[in-house]
Amino acid sequence: MEHILEVKNLSVSFDVPQGKIHAVRDVSFSLQAGEVMAVIGESGCGKSVLCKAIMKLLPSTARIEGGSILVKGRDITRYGERDMRKMRGRIFSMVFQDPMTSLNPTIPIGRQIGEAVRVHHQELTREKVYERVIELMELVGIGQPEKRYKLYPYDFSGGMRQRSVLAIALASDPEILFADEPTTALDVTVQAQILDLIRDIQKKLKTAMILVSHDLGVVARIADRVAVMYAGKIVEIGTAEEIFYDPRHPYTWGLMMSLPSLAGEREELYTIPGMPPSLLYPPEGDAFACRNPYALAIDYEEEPPMFRVTDTHYAATWLLDKRAPEIKAPTGGRRHG
Repeated sequence: MEHILEVKNLSVSFDVPQGKIHAVRDVSFSLQAGEVMAVIGESGCGKSVLCKAIMKLLPSTARIEGGSILVKGRDITRYGERDMRKMRGRIFSMVFQDPMTSLNPTIPIGRQIGEAVRVHHQELTREKVYERVIELMELVGIGQPEKRYKLYPYDFSGGMRQRSVLAIALASDPEILFADEPTTALDVTVQAQILDLIRDIQKKLKTAMILVSHDLGVVARIADRVAVMYAGKIVEIGTAEEIFYDPRHPYTWGLMMSLPSLAGEREELYTIPGMPPSLLYPPEGDAFACRNPYALAIDYEEEPPMFRVTDTHYAATWLLDKRAPEIKAPTGGRRHG
């Protein structure tokens, strides 16, 4: 299947008064046309920075230190703002976590969606733009679109606002949709509705999608493939089934054990001990070693490579080295080593 996006050895840093924050470190992955890939991990692990680096939406204090970003085989790593404006919308589009930060409270919803349509389809007449807006509102499940066209964001509930933001993101018919914590600001019932809607639209339009989340329930619901990030690096990547039912990295074990469905009879959910390291001064070896109860001596000295588990499943942990001791995964997976 065609790779619509390939990221190779991408590194992104931020200049701060204290020095340099290594926010994304040597990240590589690919995305196929029509595929949904989730990027999961704790807050601050680099998920959002990775997506914004691909779209070149980073602040002036950030820079791409190395690596390449290929879109449909074309390297856009050195593209300037002028070239990226042509790609945003047409190739990339993004749904952010809080719809109120994306919507203008002083402009009717229909006009805001219409502006997105006009930017990318300047040849359309006013009547055609209106028809397209109504079509998009219906696509994302906004009932009575002709009536609600003139309503303002404050007239809408949180779920309806997120549907409006999704309509704006889809106005340009993008090939890759980034969804950055799209349901965080919504209650649980509405979250499920929005997730089902996003998945249905993605399947209908065959749009590739990168979903950023720390909610494993969200990921299990819609992802085809999952990348686990920790301290700016991808430490495990595989199909959703492989990550949820056969995780191989101790950090992934910790994330899975924190799920209520795996808590069993325990009164308290599992918590990964300690805190992620400062990326001002990334530690030598495996960045997860100080929090890893299964850490080996080599974890504190040498960074593990990506070990192959299957053709689609890789994990960066020395426990997969053939010389490592045999350890049973606490999540009930296979034995390691």
